[in-house]
Amino acid sequence: MTPRQARRVRMAMGAVAMVAMAVVLVVRLGNGSSLLSVGLYGAAFVLSGAVIEMSRRGRTRLGMAVLVTGFVGVLAADWWLRGI
Repeated sequence: MTPRQARRVRMAMGAVAMVAMAVVLVVRLGNGSSLLSVGLYGAAFVLSGAVIEMSRRGRTRLGMAVLVTGFVGVLAADWWLRGI
């Protein structure tokens, strides 16, 4: 895969992650409005946007590391805070 193709694939993955987080946020808000949901999934949107921008600038590996680490962190925080 050429570097240009890798950037495009990672930008697409960031966009798909952003859409997935939007769907999850809408479902969560449908079950009841929560500032926690808006905050956590808002952070996920920011992460997705950062990954898209990093990929555009050629920092694809760093962007994927940020995406994976960030989403694991957001989902772990969601699970932990809802358990309390």
